[in-house]
Amino acid sequence: MKFLDQAKIYVRSGDGGAGCVSFRREKFIEFGGPDGGDGGRGGDVVLECGTGLNTLIDYRYQQHFKAKIGMHGMGRNRAGGRGDDVTLKVPVGTQIFDEDNETLLMDLTVEGQRYVLAKGGNGGFGNAHFATSVNRTPRRANPGQIGIERTIWLRLKLIADSGLVGLPNAGKSTFLATVSAAKPKIADYPFTTLHPNLGVVGVDGREFVMADIPGLIEGAHEGLGLGDRFLGHVERCRVLLHLVDAGGEHAGTAYKIIRGELAAYGHGLIDKPEVVALSRSDTVDDETIKLQMERLKRAMRTYGPNVEDGDRRMPPMILSAATKFNVLDVLRRLASMIDRSKAEEEGANTQEAWRP
Repeated sequence: MKFLDQAKIYVRSGDGGAGCVSFRREKFIEFGGPDGGDGGRGGDVVLECGTGLNTLIDYRYQQHFKAKIGMHGMGRNRAGGRGDDVTLKVPVGTQIFDEDNETLLMDLTVEGQRYVLAKGGNGGFGNAHFATSVNRTPRRANPGQIGIERTIWLRLKLIADSGLVGLPNAGKSTFLATVSAAKPKIADYPFTTLHPNLGVVGVDGREFVMADIPGLIEGAHEGLGLGDRFLGHVERCRVLLHLVDAGGEHAGTAYKIIRGELAAYGHGLIDKPEVVALSRSDTVDDETIKLQMERLKRAMRTYGPNVEDGDRRMPPMILSAATKFNVLDVLRRLASMIDRSKAEEEGANTQEAWRP
C-alpha cells in the first residue's frame, strides 16, 4: 500500500428537507386544519479515527464527499426522514486544517475519536407549525437550511514511541528491519527511504512503536533533498534515536547537521530526549571508531539537548545492526527512556487534575 500523509478534500453536508403545506381532508370532518409535517435534517460529514489505518491513500482517488439531503415533510403531520451521514475514516494522528492549510481545526489522536466537520442543515417547518388562534389556516412553510460546504486538508503525523533520525545511509532502515518485522527498502545509495515506516519493537517482554523517516541533509529546512516535512512524523515521539554513520567523514559534523535541522524545524524536536549511536561500526576498524567517538562526544557536549537530566545525556553507543552488536542495549535504553517519559506525563496529568 502506498504511503500518503497529506490530502486535500471537499465535503458538503446535506440540505434540510422543506416543510409541507397540507390540510386535513377527511369525510365528515369540517375545517380539519393544517397538517403539514416538518422537513428532515440533512446528513452530517464526520471524521472518525479508524483502526488499522496508517495512511491517507483512500483520499487520493476520491476527494469529494457529500452527505444526503433530508426528506421533505408530508401531509398528515408526517415529518421527513433525516439524511444519512458521511463518515470518513482516518488514521490515528490525523490533523485537520482549514483550506489555508495553516488553521488547525482538530487533532485526532485517540482511536474512535469523532469530529463533526460539517453539520447538516435543519429541516423547514410545515404549515402545522404556524397555526395560531388567529391564523387557523396558515398557507406557508419553511424551506430547509442549506448544508455547509468546505475544503480541508488532512495531514497525518504518525504516533510512535521512538523515532529514527540521521543523515542518509546512516543505517536507520537496516536497524528498523533488524529489530522489527518491518521491511523498509535498503540499498547502498542515499534516499532509499522515500516515505516513513513503522515497526513494532519487542524487548524484555514489552513492546513499543518505532518510526523511520527519510534521511535529512544540511539545508533540508530550505527544501534541499527531500526537505524536512517528514519530521512531522517524529513530532509525537517520546524519544529520538539519532544514528551517526561510523564510516562517514566526520561524526561530529554529521551530528551537528541533524541537530541544526531539528532546531530549524522547531515544534520542540530539539528538546526531546535522544539516544545517540555510532552506527555501521562493522564497516570500519577500531582506530576509526575511537576517533569518531571522540568527535561525536565533543559535538554532543556543544549541540546536544540542553537538559540537566543525566539519563537524557548519556554518552553515545557503538552499534551495528548488521551484526546485531549492541542492538539489545540500545533498545533497552530506549525502552527505559520511554517509560520515564510516560511516567512524567502521567504525573503531570495527575497534578493538573488535582489543581484547585
